[in-house]
Amino acid sequence: MYHMIRTAAYEPDPAHGPWIEYPYVMRLGEELHAEFSELYARVRGRSDQPVRLPVRGLNSLFRALAPGVVATGRGVAADAEIPWLYGREPVPREVVAPLLGTWAAGLLREHEGKYGGADRAAWEDQLLDGIDATWEDLPLWRPERIDLTETRISAGGTAEPVRRLFGLLPEWVAFRLAARPFRTGGSVLRFRVVSCENGAELVSWPPQRYESRKQTWYYSAVISVSVHTVPFTERFRVHVSYGIRRWATCLEIRCRDLSGTTVLLDAPLPWPDRPDRGHRLIGNTIKFDRKQGQVGWRLHSPARLLPDLDIVRYYPEPEDLLDAPEKWVNGHQGVAAGIVYSPGLGPHRVGPGLMPKERAELDTWVEEGLRPMLRRIPDMKRVTRNNTPSLLPRSTTTAEHAEARQAGQALARRKALVNALDGSSLAFDILWQSPETRTELLAALSALLGLPPGRKAGDADTDTWYWQADGLDISVRTCHVGTMAAPLKISGDRRRPRGVRLAQAIAERCALVGERMECPRDTRSLAIIEIGGKDRFTAPDTDPKHALRLACARQGRLSQFVNLPEDTEGTLRLRARWTWLDTFRQLGAISPPAHRVGTGIPGDLQYAALWLVRYTRQGPTRCPTRRLVAVRVRPDEGQGAIHGWDAVRSTWVPYPELLLSLAEDAAEMNGGGAIGRHRNGGVAGPGTEQQWRHEVERQVRALLFQLRDRPTLLLANAGNLRQCWPSLRNGALVKDALGFEATGDQRLAVYGPDLRVILTRDRNGRDEVPEWYAHDGKDKAGFSKGVWGPSDPQNRVFASTADAPHTAKLPKGLMKLIPAPGGRTAPGKSAWNPVHLELTVLGCLSENALAHAGREGEPADRPAEWATLTHQLRFHDDYPPLARPLPLHLARLAGEYVLPLATTSPSPPKEETSATADEAPALPPDEQTSPRIPHERGYAEGDAPSGDEEGDSFAYK
Repeated sequence: MYHMIRTAAYEPDPAHGPWIEYPYVMRLGEELHAEFSELYARVRGRSDQPVRLPVRGLNSLFRALAPGVVATGRGVAADAEIPWLYGREPVPREVVAPLLGTWAAGLLREHEGKYGGADRAAWEDQLLDGIDATWEDLPLWRPERIDLTETRISAGGTAEPVRRLFGLLPEWVAFRLAARPFRTGGSVLRFRVVSCENGAELVSWPPQRYESRKQTWYYSAVISVSVHTVPFTERFRVHVSYGIRRWATCLEIRCRDLSGTTVLLDAPLPWPDRPDRGHRLIGNTIKFDRKQGQVGWRLHSPARLLPDLDIVRYYPEPEDLLDAPEKWVNGHQGVAAGIVYSPGLGPHRVGPGLMPKERAELDTWVEEGLRPMLRRIPDMKRVTRNNTPSLLPRSTTTAEHAEARQAGQALARRKALVNALDGSSLAFDILWQSPETRTELLAALSALLGLPPGRKAGDADTDTWYWQADGLDISVRTCHVGTMAAPLKISGDRRRPRGVRLAQAIAERCALVGERMECPRDTRSLAIIEIGGKDRFTAPDTDPKHALRLACARQGRLSQFVNLPEDTEGTLRLRARWTWLDTFRQLGAISPPAHRVGTGIPGDLQYAALWLVRYTRQGPTRCPTRRLVAVRVRPDEGQGAIHGWDAVRSTWVPYPELLLSLAEDAAEMNGGGAIGRHRNGGVAGPGTEQQWRHEVERQVRALLFQLRDRPTLLLANAGNLRQCWPSLRNGALVKDALGFEATGDQRLAVYGPDLRVILTRDRNGRDEVPEWYAHDGKDKAGFSKGVWGPSDPQNRVFASTADAPHTAKLPKGLMKLIPAPGGRTAPGKSAWNPVHLELTVLGCLSENALAHAGREGEPADRPAEWATLTHQLRFHDDYPPLARPLPLHLARLAGEYVLPLATTSPSPPKEETSATADEAPALPPDEQTSPRIPHERGYAEGDAPSGDEEGDSFAYK
């Protein structure tokens, strides 16, 4: 067992002092900014409207082709005096002017369809004359003293770097690391820098090769660098993460299905007397342009402009890359390009992820490269020996022990179902497509409940099985799903919004289900429906899953889905087991095991969890919404004591009723209406950010009032909620206080005398928590579960980790980048990395909190105990370790039933005035209240369900 863990996180070293650099800085200046703004207004043909310069493409061009440019500043589009370019040396005017001219010419081409004939020729001549005059007075490069560790301390004691460091420091660190090769196993890896929205990456180039099945597969090491804050910590952090970047060379996707695929380009610099190549790979995006009917470069891709700057070389067009991806990843006539792999592009024989030993070697190389300015965060040690709750023994040395454990689990499940049903009978409908799925589901139900095969009745078309035992009355009706699982038929009338056409198709499917299935009467009912995998529904929005869920909910029936046997990995028996376990979860038949923390935890403690469901217009029903979900768990009331808050009835309802009520609200949602509250406290319509915040904060305060009657542990995910509750960003946190816009920071006791609050934080798509690995202080690295932190008893921030699952049997010393002798197949292995969940004890009954409440004589809480309790909530007899504590897990999965429908045509979108990522001021990840990149399936970043058919997310994903 390992006794400490090491994180790939670094902080400014106080022994070194400030990290001072003297880069050359260029600002646009008011005059040039005004010239560009006028140019863009004329190009757009809307000179009477305010414009924001589209500098994202220009910034990409400078980063790619201007030698010496380290980073580009954000906010230039709005403020001409913000530093625009940072360079290690001045970039000559002979380089700056052609880049600006090429960018301006690109703007002209984008809007060339607005003018024609003589008018266009005169307008173009006038425009080019203005451009030439502008180049005569370019701004100057000036050296500037910059402290790369400049920090401000918030009122709550959190160190926050100045804003420009969130973009500048990762680039500076990446270039510093890329200057040194990584040597291991007698081989050498060299890295190129890639600019990213939330930091920078280093990608090893040229790619590594892996021979498998008579084909060559290409991959690289990728190292991500980003800047973050940690609550109540006196220094900010630089997080470094390690992984595999795979290159797609075996494409199995239609061009019209490309919605945005990244291409990294390795091209020579087109300037004489300059280094042949830069130190970067140039980021571009290809997508299918439906107006042009072909694949093209996305708007801000520098590759669009390279042929204008270098007329000698041939640069690949998107069609060239798709036709011969392997030729271009190996390089052709001095130019190379790699298509970044994603699962939708086709197969890949290289597995994702790195194992601990290889990550530890890379981390040692990074640590050496960052000295002496940055130092590694001290290793964390266990804060408790009680890492798991009271679980059934897993070590079954004999068949008798294994049988006893299974019997104990089955008994617990039966009791949980009895309590959750509260005397009601239970009816299941299995709507199958393959007979083997039906057979395995029936067998799995008997095995999980420890019951003999059910009593059968029925005819040739419909079969029904019955079970009665220990107060349970269960019936299972099976029939073929038929056309109910067929693809949805979406109208081709493009005059109506996509969301409205999808809502019509969903209504038609709901009518079909209503004809085929009778509404349940006086019983709790759930349908298990076998449908095809996502790959079977190639046309957009034709997957019937969400329509079937709404159709069942309108009949008062919950729903669970299982894919066809040939559409998913894993054995059918295992998938049938997980289907039933998630079915029991939806019925509320699950409860956390008894904790093993100690007497400092009140016996009548209740758990409450908040989760904000956020959909964009690319969401599952093409209708945006935000919905706050609240779940309450009372372990002392026995198994199945799970409830959700119904805002209309102002009461807590059983978890299954919460799910159905969330789906019932779908008809009330309107993607184009104003912000409003619906029957379950949801929020619909676009509204403004301030309106969203006021409404969500109102709901949170109302919920806290309903929880005052007994000791409560409130759980919330900071990355999920801070979008509509900005006081949860790290820089706004104050110990033992809650902040709202309407009230400011108030002592926790205002919202409940025995209230504790713990914020969880995961990577959230931005590496907000660091990677980690356990080590023994010598040469061994691996995984270990536990609660970790510094030895300070007043510490409020802890790390919760789980061990790798028993199914992950790869050796922890597996080397994939440079395979060890005898490890020829190592690159083909997939590496599992347990989730690091950050736990911040925001509020507890500390000595200060008790003193302010006039309760000095009472014993104070130990933050480590409450962190341990939250960690233990990730463990359950029926599941591998969860990625989140069970109450938060339940609140998040309830979002599967939030399926708003567009009932009227949304109003036309307003003219876009918000800045893109490169045009807005750099915000720290924990301040980005609006996700900058929506999830590809329409969920806000970090909020997408796991995608597994059983719906659960586990710690090792």
